[in-house]
Amino acid sequence: MPAISRMIGVGTATTGTVVSQPELLDLFAIDDPKVRSVYLNSAIDQRSLTLPVPDAAGRRLPEPQGDLLAKHKRLAVEMGGRALLACLKNAGAALADLRHLCCVTSTGFLTPGLSALIIKELGVDPYCSRSDIVGMGCNAGLNALNVVAGWSAAHPGELAVVLCTEACSAAYALDGTMRTAVVNSLFGDGAAALALVSDGAGETRPGPRILKFASFLITEAIDAMRYDWDSSLDRFSFFLDPQIPYVVGANAETVVDRLLAGTGLRRSDIAHWLVHSGGKKVIDAVVVNLGLSRHDVRHTVRVLREHGNVSSGSFLFSYERLLDEGVTDPGDYGILMTMGPGSTIETALIQW
Repeated sequence: MPAISRMIGVGTATTGTVVSQPELLDLFAIDDPKVRSVYLNSAIDQRSLTLPVPDAAGRRLPEPQGDLLAKHKRLAVEMGGRALLACLKNAGAALADLRHLCCVTSTGFLTPGLSALIIKELGVDPYCSRSDIVGMGCNAGLNALNVVAGWSAAHPGELAVVLCTEACSAAYALDGTMRTAVVNSLFGDGAAALALVSDGAGETRPGPRILKFASFLITEAIDAMRYDWDSSLDRFSFFLDPQIPYVVGANAETVVDRLLAGTGLRRSDIAHWLVHSGGKKVIDAVVVNLGLSRHDVRHTVRVLREHGNVSSGSFLFSYERLLDEGVTDPGDYGILMTMGPGSTIETALIQW
């Protein structure tokens, strides 16, 4: 029987200042009623952000792209290191046990990648193998999990970690457009790490097994979520089509049915749903189209409320909360779901 990877530990971290939505409106001196309504009707209470320092007049001015890239490097390494250490502690492991590190980010670009920088920063064994997944967006945590679960299965007993570290403050634009308002009202800084190991001969470890993955690329909506160069701002900026929540919701059923195909399971057999905290409308659309209850997405909603959308690591913030609840039982099935640019829906089936 082939080795199957298990999720044996999780850890999260945030950085910067915790700011409420009304406080942000004041900090940015936003008085447009339409823009204010986007912030105040987002189902987000607060987020962690590292905002530009006020100038002598108290204004927070846009940061040049070079400064934003430097901010990404600083925040992603610092946050990511703390999330990795928290994850290892939760797994009962040490840095010396780490054999593969996969780092995920979409809020900046670095060469060498975050994996190399974090290995150096934390003093990880330089023989540790590594990989970086860059630019895939909010869905990328599950893309990384798919890849690293394969590495783990091929190396029984060896510890691997998926580390998502997103400095969304380094992707902020400051202007008065509705495009910017939609993005700035949503994202927060956060990092999350997940430890994986597959059982060696005669071993059975605690933690859910990763059974299967399913992906779906909605090609007709490939430009509906994107992070690309904005020549008018002379920097990168993020774009979200207002229709994307409904596009994601309409296709959620298709990919979940594909995930469950051949397993003998129905959606009603799934005890735990860990959905990306993409935004209020996204969550609502997924709930309606999959026939979920508000209880099913309680952790997704709570993460959105307390942290905003922390991009690729959001589903791991929810997973950490599920474990803290202590409500999982042996044999329970769970579905992990992320969505992001492409437009893409990623899913995974796990069992305790």
